[in-house]
Amino acid sequence: MRLAPRRLVAAALLGALLGTVAMAHGARIESAAIRAERLLAAGFNPHPVKLRLPPVRALSAVARLGRHLFFDPRLSGSGRLSCASCHSPAHAYGPPSAASVALGGPGLHTPGVRAVPSLRYLYRQPPFTIGPDLQNGTDVPVPLARQVRSAAMHPRVRKSAGRPFAAAVNLVPQGGLFWDGRVNTLQQQADGPLYNPAEMDGGSARAVAAELRRGPYAQTFIQLFGPAVFDNAHLAVAEAMFAIARFEIEARSFHPFSSKFDAWLQGKARFTPAQLRGYELFNDPNKGNCAACHLDQPGPDRLPPLLTDFQYEALGVPRNPAIPANRNRRYYDLGLCGPYRANLHTEPQYCGMFLTPSLRNVATRHVFFHNGVFHTLRQVLDWYVNRDLHPGRFYPRNASGQVVKFNDLPRRYRGNVDTTDAPFNRHPGEPPALTRRQIGEVIAFLKTLTDGYRPARH
Repeated sequence: MRLAPRRLVAAALLGALLGTVAMAHGARIESAAIRAERLLAAGFNPHPVKLRLPPVRALSAVARLGRHLFFDPRLSGSGRLSCASCHSPAHAYGPPSAASVALGGPGLHTPGVRAVPSLRYLYRQPPFTIGPDLQNGTDVPVPLARQVRSAAMHPRVRKSAGRPFAAAVNLVPQGGLFWDGRVNTLQQQADGPLYNPAEMDGGSARAVAAELRRGPYAQTFIQLFGPAVFDNAHLAVAEAMFAIARFEIEARSFHPFSSKFDAWLQGKARFTPAQLRGYELFNDPNKGNCAACHLDQPGPDRLPPLLTDFQYEALGVPRNPAIPANRNRRYYDLGLCGPYRANLHTEPQYCGMFLTPSLRNVATRHVFFHNGVFHTLRQVLDWYVNRDLHPGRFYPRNASGQVVKFNDLPRRYRGNVDTTDAPFNRHPGEPPALTRRQIGEVIAFLKTLTDGYRPARH
C-alpha cells in the first residue's frame, strides 16, 4: 500500500527525528567513553563504586576477651609466645621478621615448616570444598569424596585475568584456612598453633585451661560462659578460641580496607603513572595475568575485593634450604596432600597445591609462598615471569648438570604444576611476560594495596 504525500512527509520527519535521537545518543555514549578514557589516563577510576565496608562498632564482651587472649603469651608452653608474636598488628597481622619460618616450642628454638600467613581479611573466607559449595540444591554439603570424583571427570578451563569468572566452572579445591585449608573457622584456626609443638606448644587442654583459670580474665570467663566453664578443660579452651575468633571478626583492624586501592576504587584517590601501568599489567591476561587468581574487582554486592579467588595452585616454587625439615631429602610439604592435612593424601592430583593468599598488604611482607623461599616482591615476580624461561636461575642442577625444575615436589607430582596459565605458558627463547621495568610497575601497584593510606592534603 502506498502512503499519501502527507504521510510520506510525516514518516520522513519521524525518521529524521529518530536518526537525530540516535546520533545524540551515540554522541553521549562516545562522550562518556572519551571522558572515562581521560579519567583513567589521569590516574582516576573512571567507574567509581561505593564499597560496602564492614561497620565500625564497639567490640562485644566476648571479642574484648579475645583481644586479651590474642596478646597473652601465658597460653604457650614457653610463656613467651602469643598469637600476636607471629601475627603482628604492626605487620598487617603477619610475621614481624624476614625469617622463612617462625621459631616456637618450649624454648622458642623449634623452627616451623611453613611461612606464617597474615590473619587479615580472613573474615570472608569460604569453607573448604572441591567445586561448588553445594551441588544438590539442599542445605546438605556434598561429601568431600564425591566432590573429588566429580572434579576428576571435569575438564579444566584456563584462568585468565581477562575472563576470571570463566574458570568458575572448574571443580577445584577452594576455601578453608591455613595453607592447606584443613579447617573452616577462625576458632579452629586459633586452636591449631596452640598445640603445635613447633609453635605455641600449649601441651594439652588441661594445661591451657589451667592458665586460663589463673589468668586475670578468669572472672570474665565465668561471667560470659557460666560458673562451670572451668570444670571441663576442653570447653574452657574452646570458649577461649571462640573469643579470639570473635576478636578477629569484629575488630576493624583485621579488615580495615584502608588502602590507596580502596580509595581509588571509590574515586577518592589518583594513581601515579607507574601505579596505573602496573594496574593495567596486573589485569592484562597476556602480561601479568595476576587478576586471574587475585580478583581485584568489586562484585555486584559492592563488597571490596579480597585479591584472591580462594583456590589452590601448584606453582612449583623452589625448595627452601633455610627450612631445617628440608635437610631430609625424603621430606616434602605436599600442601593438600599433607603432612598436616590428612583426608586428601590419597588424591595425587592435589599434591603440591597451596592456598592462593590475598595480596592485600603484600608489600609489607618479607616472606613469600608457603615455604618462605623468596623475600622480596621483585624476587617473586622475577620468578613468575622467568620460571620456565630461565629455570637454572632458581633451581639446582643434578649430577648430570641438568636443571631440576620443581625440586620441592616428588617427580610423580610435578605434572600438577601450572604450566598453562600466563605467565607460566612461556617457553625458552620466548620473551618474558613482563620486562624488568614492567615488574617495577606491577610492584608500584601492589604497594597501593597496603592499608593505612592517607590522601595528600593540598
